[in-house]
Amino acid sequence: MIYKSETGERELLRRYRAHLAGWPVPAGHVRVPTREGETFVVVSGPEGAPPVVLLHGSGANATMWRDDVAAWSRDFRVFAVDLVGEPGLSAPSRPVLGTDAPALWLDDVLDGLGLAGAALVGASLGGWIALDYAVRRPERVRRLGLLCPGGVGRQKVAWLVKSLLLRAVGRGGVRRSAADVTGLPDGPVLDGLVLTFEEFRPRTERLPVFPDEALRGLGMPVLVIVGGRDVMFDSRGTARRVRTCVPNSTVVLLPETGHAILGQTRTVAAFLAGG
Repeated sequence: MIYKSETGERELLRRYRAHLAGWPVPAGHVRVPTREGETFVVVSGPEGAPPVVLLHGSGANATMWRDDVAAWSRDFRVFAVDLVGEPGLSAPSRPVLGTDAPALWLDDVLDGLGLAGAALVGASLGGWIALDYAVRRPERVRRLGLLCPGGVGRQKVAWLVKSLLLRAVGRGGVRRSAADVTGLPDGPVLDGLVLTFEEFRPRTERLPVFPDEALRGLGMPVLVIVGGRDVMFDSRGTARRVRTCVPNSTVVLLPETGHAILGQTRTVAAFLAGG
């Protein structure tokens, strides 16, 4: 059960459908059958344009990309995927990380969308899944964009202890915890995140770390954007390992940014276009 209650699940999905109704560009909704269950995808942009597959972070869904998709879908066919096991419209299953299961699931998604290959853009957990897929299926990944990805720099644990203590004091503690972890200011984005984590049970396992030899095997262009104030991952360690190990990489370290990396629409668009 990925939700804490049926009432909470209904409310989160009601809010999600309302956000989908306000998607900033014309879009289609596709439900792809996979071995992990049905996977929901929001499709925007001109048919025949170069494909870009978006993989959001933990506790999120396709609406994570709503501030980016209007720009990206001008030149690309954009597929915003709801990860399975997260608070979207995909199945609640959670493929085991560190095994072939996430890549097999993504194989099914790409096959169901008719994509032999695509550029992948992933954030946090979605960044880990995108990187894992690029390691296992390099022939299907044309470009790889990663925002605050797991699996490269050390995963920190101090934030979790603080978060549990704050959550014990009620809704105000949940809000403080969410702000500390993400680095988000007060506003609608933080409000939505607080509601989500009041009703949703996120994955709690550590993300497996990719060895140096796996990173050295990445031949496609790679963009990595990390925040210097990220409390979840050692962003400077991520930057250092990518610069050392990934041959065709660009690393952007935002020194005053936390785990939630927003406002990088143009940087990612230029990377996807080959800039």
